[in-house]
Order: sequence, then C-alpha cells, then structure tokens
Amino acid sequence: MIEKNIPSGIYQVADDQLLSTNQVVALIAESFIMKERIWKLNKKLICQLAKAGDLLKLPLNSERLKKLTDSYLVPNQKLKNALGIEKMPMNAVDRMIKTLNSFRENN
Repeated sequence: MIEKNIPSGIYQVADDQLLSTNQVVALIAESFIMKERIWKLNKKLICQLAKAGDLLKLPLNSERLKKLTDSYLVPNQKLKNALGIEKMPMNAVDRMIKTLNSFRENN
C-alpha cells in the first residue's frame, strides 16, 4: 500500500476495527502462551487514589488516569480514500497476532 502514489499530506494509519485494552492483553497472553492477568479494581478507589496523587504529586494523578482510561480513536478514512479502498486489507486482530508472533520469533 505504501508504494501507491497518493497526494502529499498527513495520514493516520489505523485499522478499521477497534480493540479494547483487555482484548490486546488477551492477544498478548495467547501469543506468548501465558495466562492473561486482568485485575478488576474498584473504580471509586482508583479515582480516589488519583485525586490523592493530585495533592501529593504522585505518579498516578487525575490527568494520567484519564489518559490511561480514555479511548484512543484514530480516523483512517482519509487514508482509505487516498488509496481508493473501502476497508483495510487486514483486520486488527490478525494484524496484532502477526505482530506479536514476529516478536516471539525474534527473541
């Protein structure tokens, strides 16, 4: 796809499918043949810890908690239009598995 002649500009490269953090953790665990470990923590407790971090200047504060828990959505329609395609050639799960397998094979 990179070899196609497209107009100059800023393009955001992203998959069509969205993956949650829990899905990514599960794929990583599966790829490395490990048991996934996802902690279920009380939301109110974490928010209170972040507020304490604001006051005490700790690494976990409200701003960092927001960054950690917000969704990061990247629109890829401009790139697909420039390439003349309706959907990306590989879905997010397959692409993630391929990437993780390459890490495992190179170590």
